[in-house]
Amino acid sequence: MFPDLMMAAVDFTTLPVRPEAFTIPAFTLAGSEWGPFALRWYSLAYIIGIAGGWWLLTRMIRQSGAPLSQKQLDDYITWATVGVIAGGRLGYVVFYNPDQYLADPMSILRLWDGGMSFHGGAAGVIIACFLHGLAAKFSGLRLLDYVATVTPLGLGLGRLANFANGELWGRPTGSDWGIIFPEAGPEPRHASQLYEAGLEGGVLFLVLTYLFWRTGARLRPGLLSGVFGIGYGLSRTIIENYREPDRQLGILDTGLTMGQTLSLPLILAALLLLVLALVRKPVSA
Repeated sequence: MFPDLMMAAVDFTTLPVRPEAFTIPAFTLAGSEWGPFALRWYSLAYIIGIAGGWWLLTRMIRQSGAPLSQKQLDDYITWATVGVIAGGRLGYVVFYNPDQYLADPMSILRLWDGGMSFHGGAAGVIIACFLHGLAAKFSGLRLLDYVATVTPLGLGLGRLANFANGELWGRPTGSDWGIIFPEAGPEPRHASQLYEAGLEGGVLFLVLTYLFWRTGARLRPGLLSGVFGIGYGLSRTIIENYREPDRQLGILDTGLTMGQTLSLPLILAALLLLVLALVRKPVSA
């Protein structure tokens, strides 16, 4: 019985997941009709990711040798929020769907329609780290190390939200097992969203958390950022082989997907950071 269960395809519509986390039904207030209002899992992933990251960071900066104060961290959250949203949206526009947004530039502002790029969001967060470091006169690279350590929390939640939305599904499995997504045809497909949540979220979070709390990695500027970049880049490159390529792009002429193409420079930059971190003397605790 167990092997048969493992080989059976699962219809996504039978799973207890929906895009909305919860819905407030329509109601009347002061003579006016309001609602209904729905909070989607994707929005909730951003909220919990940012709030959870801030909560973890407040505990991390209490360790000796922290690069910034609690007030500087609180100020940074605004920088980071703007960076991840603006960078993620612009990255998607530039790398994944430039023609659509050139034809209708105002649609760039319609964030509720979906369309965010991790690589663009990462660039926004990196810029925010260094700009805030310059403005507040502390090391932006060391702040980036701390932020990189908690980033997998938001990544994992985001991929779980992708699964709940029934989007960014995987390629056909070529067998009788997998998940049948209603908008992807009748073939069982890889649950690539869950693969990414596990690797980019769970595994990378555990590795970076161990390095921060159990080793001296936090005192070597660039080391945690380097580990994150290598870990994410390799995970994304591998899982792209199981994820359906973006419909508007497909496989590029290089034989790679856009996600793999953007991950290559990330891995190279992370390797450089890692080497420099290991050859330089650590900062004082």
